[in-house]
Amino acid sequence: MIWTIAIILAVLWLLGFAVFHVAGGLIHILLVLAVVVVAYQLITRRRV
Repeated sequence: MIWTIAIILAVLWLLGFAVFHVAGGLIHILLVLAVVVVAYQLITRRRV
């Protein structure tokens, strides 16, 4: 679930950066959120 959200945020960031260059601040916030989600997942993942 977390990986899905991170991928969606990263794709939205890439689309926003390439297509909708007007909302630059919002796009970078999406990138930061995607990085935070991935970092959180890597830190809290359970070891089997």
